[in-house]
Amino acid sequence: MKGLKKFYRKTLQERWDVLQDRKILTNEQIKCLKRTTDATELGNSMIENFIANYSIPEGVSFHYLIDGRDYIVPMVTEEPSVIAASSHGAGLIKKAGGFKTKIKQRLMLGQIILEDFQDFQELREKIDHEQASLLRIANEAHYSLIKRGGGARWIRCRKLADDLMSIDLAVDVQEAMGANMLNTMLEAVADYVRKEFSQTVLMSILSNYATECLAVAECSMPLSNLKKENFTGEEIGHKIVQASRVAQLDPYRAATHNKGIMNGIDAVVLATGNDWRAIESGAHAFAARDGLYRGLSQWTIVGGQLKGRIELPLPVGSVGGSIGILPLVKVNQKILNVKSAEELERIIACVGLGQNLAALYALVSEGIQKGHMRLQTKSLAIAAGAKADEIQQVLSMMSKTKGKNLAAAKAAIKEIRRNKQHERN
Repeated sequence: MKGLKKFYRKTLQERWDVLQDRKILTNEQIKCLKRTTDATELGNSMIENFIANYSIPEGVSFHYLIDGRDYIVPMVTEEPSVIAASSHGAGLIKKAGGFKTKIKQRLMLGQIILEDFQDFQELREKIDHEQASLLRIANEAHYSLIKRGGGARWIRCRKLADDLMSIDLAVDVQEAMGANMLNTMLEAVADYVRKEFSQTVLMSILSNYATECLAVAECSMPLSNLKKENFTGEEIGHKIVQASRVAQLDPYRAATHNKGIMNGIDAVVLATGNDWRAIESGAHAFAARDGLYRGLSQWTIVGGQLKGRIELPLPVGSVGGSIGILPLVKVNQKILNVKSAEELERIIACVGLGQNLAALYALVSEGIQKGHMRLQTKSLAIAAGAKADEIQQVLSMMSKTKGKNLAAAKAAIKEIRRNKQHERN
């Protein structure tokens, strides 16, 4: 389209002018974009073809008692019920003593893919024999990591097909998520393998399936703590266990079960400037690690206690990438008051488990819609044009009607404003 060629070379004002001149956006819509661009220079330097900062609401979740320490957790999400559910789930767990966590290890994995090799066994033995040299080459490619206590730890070979194999490199990336440093190290090793072993390298790239960076969160609570309205704690506990079992048996249910977990996890990952796409892909791959896609969490009853457990890869960082340049990330790190990437992993795992408990608790008792729609109705009121001082009145009026839709919200606003007009007259 005319005017869109080499869009990235234009100034921000020129990009807006093109979008308006081509009638892609109206003048009012351009004004909307302009209102978002307080950090114009930052956004323009981070991505190509920048036109605006897209805003998503941020809130904080409470009641997270983790390994004996209280946390306030910042969450970035557009979904109305996520933060409320997170605080509710964490509150139930806190009442029983809070979350317990463990980190098995913290290594990132990368792959060098070879193709058209002749003898896998012979090549694997050669690489095993040269492992010390290959690790040294990897470390020399990013020597600053060694000085910080990190570095390449081990190498292994896996046959993927008759003509494809993977050389896996495991690296302690310290406080970073480590994608760039790992890719640099992989390319150095790949160059050596190509030249010294006369092998054809297809590609070198990190893996987001971080099976050497697993976080575990657990909790336990008396069944009596789950009592609600017409349900005993024992009834709700047994239903939660059954719902958890369904997510282990049926991938259709597991997908939604895990989506609910990731509602909370993604919100914290976003708030801390980490790569939520990497965390999502790794979590879902881990959920299918035995060949059937399953729920990431499991709930059981032991000795009158409901016990929950979640395990998943969480290769997050506390430094590097957008973490170091987004101003709100620094604010959110202050809210969390975390000292390391490992501590952040522990918190995120707990948020996933707390979010899951809240969802299952609602599902097996009142149903997901009752609580969800209470918050969704507020979004309807805003979408219908309610002003800040009208929202609560709209919610009150809509609670007395069967129709919880945009038309009902608009009707409520119309009546509120008509009544105000009568009062003024």
